[in-house]
Amino acid sequence: MEIIDETRTRMGEAVEAVQREFATVRTGKAVPSILDGVRVDAYGGQMPMNQVATVSAADASLLVVQPFDPSLIESIEKAILSAGLGLNPSNDGSLIRVPIPPLNEERRREYVRLLNKMAEDGRISVRHARHAANDFVKLMLKEHEVGKDDAHRLMNEVQKATDDHIRRIEDLLGAKEKEVMAI
Repeated sequence: MEIIDETRTRMGEAVEAVQREFATVRTGKAVPSILDGVRVDAYGGQMPMNQVATVSAADASLLVVQPFDPSLIESIEKAILSAGLGLNPSNDGSLIRVPIPPLNEERRREYVRLLNKMAEDGRISVRHARHAANDFVKLMLKEHEVGKDDAHRLMNEVQKATDDHIRRIEDLLGAKEKEVMAI
């Protein structure tokens, strides 16, 4: 039924949003997506890093940022410094090297707390989608568009979808926690 498909789509979007947020959390390795949230002052506005430079991992502990426009190199360096990621970029005139320091135990635990908060936000989004779908089914039942048995079956399907999507978020959380806590 259409309501089930729409609900699954909304829940899937919530899981994808959690996945994107998890990608921005630093592990001990150099991953270009760490800089995805960095906004650079360029051309009179704030632009995402991927629109002003190419970010690549030279090795496990070094990111290389190659600006598309060499005049933005200092703005990019400044944006990385002020992003609150604890990174110290160095500018050689044509590109920026960003060494990724190893994480200490305290910082790892901080990241795990952050990951748990992100996962909870995702679970809340999934539950909101479930709530909206159930309200719609109850409205359909009240207006006699569906029978009690169909309404019950639809609500069960919505609950199954909710459980599946929350399990996916839990799996993502477990994998990312393991990655962050690995030394």
